[in-house]
Amino acid sequence: MAEKCGQHEEDSASKSLLGTRFKWCPTSLHNLAAAETKVLQYVKSRLERFYVPIPNGGRIWTLKVNPRKTDAFPIVMVHGFAAAAGFFFLNFDALAEHRTVYAFDVLGFGQSSRHKFSTKPDVVEEEFVDSIEEWRKGVGLEKFILMGTSFGGFLAASYAIKHPGRVKHLILADPWGFPEKTEQAAKKFRAETPFWMRIIAPMLPHINLLAPLRLAGPFGPQLLRAVRPDVRTKFADGFQDNTVIDYLYHCVAQPPSAETAFGTLQSEGWEWAKKPMLPRMTRLDPNVPITFIYGADTWMDSRTGKQTAILRKGSYVDIIFIQNAGHHMYAEQYRDFNRELLRVCRNTDRTQ
Repeated sequence: MAEKCGQHEEDSASKSLLGTRFKWCPTSLHNLAAAETKVLQYVKSRLERFYVPIPNGGRIWTLKVNPRKTDAFPIVMVHGFAAAAGFFFLNFDALAEHRTVYAFDVLGFGQSSRHKFSTKPDVVEEEFVDSIEEWRKGVGLEKFILMGTSFGGFLAASYAIKHPGRVKHLILADPWGFPEKTEQAAKKFRAETPFWMRIIAPMLPHINLLAPLRLAGPFGPQLLRAVRPDVRTKFADGFQDNTVIDYLYHCVAQPPSAETAFGTLQSEGWEWAKKPMLPRMTRLDPNVPITFIYGADTWMDSRTGKQTAILRKGSYVDIIFIQNAGHHMYAEQYRDFNRELLRVCRNTDRTQ
């Protein structure tokens, strides 16, 4: 029953003995859309929301902020695991003051189609990257600044390797899946990663990480609030109540798709990919500049920025640390994060 949570009422609800509809999980695509709408009330810039159809029959849910700005390179923002485009609400206005901003729900997350991904890591990664390229064609973008955070950073890097001519500047914010798994890296992970992450990390490739929230059914929202009170804290400058964490619940309570695909890409442990991105950065066109942005207190391996600079000797690689911030610096210290993004974007505009 858990795997059905989050589908349309007519698909997931079942008839009870009294003939009334009953759903185990208190969510639906309608609830998710409403939760996103509530979060996006924070955004003051002109905002468009729409689906972009892609050739595999799916649809990519898209946010376009300040579409009238055409005198600077647009920026495309790619969210991380189990998130959605709306989580960038603290960043939209600052960026949209100077350029058009695009953000989309990655295929299999948020309001985008629940695609049935391959069980082969190479194919899964290609499916993600191809969906981004088809989305680009659908919205009519030619060249843009590409920013990915966490798992979105992994996807953004993979996209830039395959389609370098589209990417004017690659910004990787605390990217997932870069380091190779070594004993030294494993030791650092054990020392710096929160306890709850260390407990579940060995199980991640073998389970759907978010399944407990679906299995909890009507208790799912309360469970999420209990285990992730940090979400409310991180976004407190936007909302003091449960608006953001409830949006997160409606994102993660939908049927697993990209969640399962992420498990296919993931090695044992939290931040390691079966096919690490770091060694592949030598395949990225040397003319594509890269900026890494890390939270100074992140549990991710921030050494991969310097290692990329060594691998790409002679190519532009910048590394920025946001003080007093962890993995979710775009929310925890969003003003500093926005300032750095704007600086990178302005410098990129000057290269036209």
